[in-house]
Amino acid sequence: MCASQGEYGGKITNQLRALGSSPDWSREAFTMDAKCSKAVVEAFTRFHEQGILYRANRLGNWSCALKSAISDIEVDTLEMEGRTFINVPNHKGNPNDPSGKYEFGVITDFCYEVDGTGEKVQIATTRLETMLGDTAVAIHPEDPRYKHLHGKFLKHPFQDRLIPIILDTILVDMEKGTGCVKVTPAHDPKDYETGKRHDLEFITMLNDDGSINHMGGAEFEGMMRYDARIAIEKALEKKGLYVGKKPNKMNIGICSRSGDILEPRITPQWYVNCSGMAKRAADAVRNGELKILPKSHEKTWFYWLDNIQDWCISRQLWWGHRIPAYFATKVGEKGVTKSDMKFNDRWVVGRTEPEARTKAAKMLKCTEAEVVLDQDEDVLDTWFSSGVFPFAVFGWPDKTADMEAFFPTSLLETGLDILFFWVARMVMMGLQLTDKLPFHTVYLHAMVRDKNGKKMSKSLGNVIDPLEVINGCTLKHLTDKIENGNLPKKEVARAIKEQQGDFPEGIPQCGSDALRFGLLGYTVQGRDVNLDIKRVVGYRQFCNKLWNATR
Repeated sequence: MCASQGEYGGKITNQLRALGSSPDWSREAFTMDAKCSKAVVEAFTRFHEQGILYRANRLGNWSCALKSAISDIEVDTLEMEGRTFINVPNHKGNPNDPSGKYEFGVITDFCYEVDGTGEKVQIATTRLETMLGDTAVAIHPEDPRYKHLHGKFLKHPFQDRLIPIILDTILVDMEKGTGCVKVTPAHDPKDYETGKRHDLEFITMLNDDGSINHMGGAEFEGMMRYDARIAIEKALEKKGLYVGKKPNKMNIGICSRSGDILEPRITPQWYVNCSGMAKRAADAVRNGELKILPKSHEKTWFYWLDNIQDWCISRQLWWGHRIPAYFATKVGEKGVTKSDMKFNDRWVVGRTEPEARTKAAKMLKCTEAEVVLDQDEDVLDTWFSSGVFPFAVFGWPDKTADMEAFFPTSLLETGLDILFFWVARMVMMGLQLTDKLPFHTVYLHAMVRDKNGKKMSKSLGNVIDPLEVINGCTLKHLTDKIENGNLPKKEVARAIKEQQGDFPEGIPQCGSDALRFGLLGYTVQGRDVNLDIKRVVGYRQFCNKLWNATR
């Protein structure tokens, strides 16, 4: 359990008890318990001491809705065949569209003027707002159309600065588009690498919430990014620099937690180099030490672990284990700030503040009394905290009787959707920190979806609580749950209408036997369970017949 224990933990255990689960409830644990928290701090500290955990300022996924970094594995991909309109969190609504949705799946053409000549160079982009952070335009050195522009500069239409024309054979394909590519090193992965190759300026033009900052220019400062996109298009048109736009097949990254459209953004974060751990976890399955059932999911296991990237484990959220890292300065020292990456080596990691103080004094060559520590305000990724769960619950890192008696465990049963989120992290961290597999078998059960095959999600308003099926509930109870939930107002009416169609008289009381029978009956059909309550009612009636027959 990684949510608030008071709000959700009791509800989850009540559901499990009602379904007939019979674990040793006296050993129930929660990731924020003192015992587990101690293990999380120990894991972070050991990784740092082993040299596989580090802090770096690099481009990563940023959720403007959460105001936090997001790891690659938490990114869903939205595929668009062409022009598509989408609701965007944190935005008031597109004034040009009756639905308030914003336009995506288009490519926009605009021009930059060459400084001193007035000649125009045409650019194409799917993210027009990022032109506020452009620091170069790249052309191919062998493109005959632009030989005369080598070494020239372009004028930015909204800022008092010049943009160099650079020569690049990696980023630019002469056969695609106009052969001119805008470069925004602080807001695009490919441009980030181009910026490093050519030592370009990295201009971050977005605030944490996705609004345009002062680097984007006074004309657009304070606008939310997609409102700025509309305003920039109009401003370019007034200046005679707007060419047009057309539908464009493309994919965009969506935050799996908030539904926000993710932004590539440069921020300082903590990372774990997972290459060694991932190889051991993959090899354990290959040599048969660890079994994944159904076996078909081994392909997913190998895909993620064989292509693993360094894991961003810091989050800018209010809930979680606070990172046990401290920025160290000396009393009275000036000009040394943790926001300046040139002082990145001033960070010390410790199991406790006194331990960190001792390390800092040694690093700064001063007495402990002269050390000033400022603990990182960020928290750890939920999956990092949960990764130590199989051994933290038994008292690790202490050598307890429970660790000796019960670790490693034997079987892990969980949903296939968190095979990499959680299962792989538990295996990697178990091998790295205990030198043992935390379990020898992983059984991945089917996913329970609604009757139409949609994933049950609070953001869709289609979640069915098993207690509502076991005990039954009224339609009013279901609609009240939606109205008091976190659905956007415009989605509430839709969700309630669908609910009224599915459960016009609420959910009848089915009992736990019928629910379990129904779920088992579904599992023979494949990996997903499209749960139709009417079918569960049928199983309740069948259970009644069995009961009457035994009587």
